[in-house]
Amino acid sequence: MPMTEQRVFFHHLKPYAVPDSLAELHGPASGFVELPHSLYWAPGSRRFNLDEDHGLKRVYVSALAEGTLADVQALVNANRLVEIWDDLILPTRVRDLWEDRFPSLTARPQHA
Repeated sequence: MPMTEQRVFFHHLKPYAVPDSLAELHGPASGFVELPHSLYWAPGSRRFNLDEDHGLKRVYVSALAEGTLADVQALVNANRLVEIWDDLILPTRVRDLWEDRFPSLTARPQHA
C-alpha cells in the first residue's frame, strides 16, 4: 500500500509572535524607524518613514512576519495597525493568528 506524502512547509511550523492584547503594541505612530537586519535583510536602507504608506506597511509586515514579541511590541502601534490592517500583505497563517486573537481587526467596515 503506497504511503501518501504530505508536504510540510516552513511557514506551517514557524512560530509567529502575537501579543495577548493590542494594548501591548506601543510602537511609534509616526516618524522614522530603522529595522534590524533580523527583520529586514533586503539590500539598501533599512530606515522607513511611518508617515508614508510604503514605509508603514514595510515595517508592519516585517515585524509581524519576522519579529519576536518584543519586536512587535516596540515597532507596531495599535491604532495604526487597525487603520491599515486590511492593506497589509501578510502570510496567511500570520493573518489568521492575528484575526483569531483580535476579531476586531476584521469587524471594521471595509474602506472604499
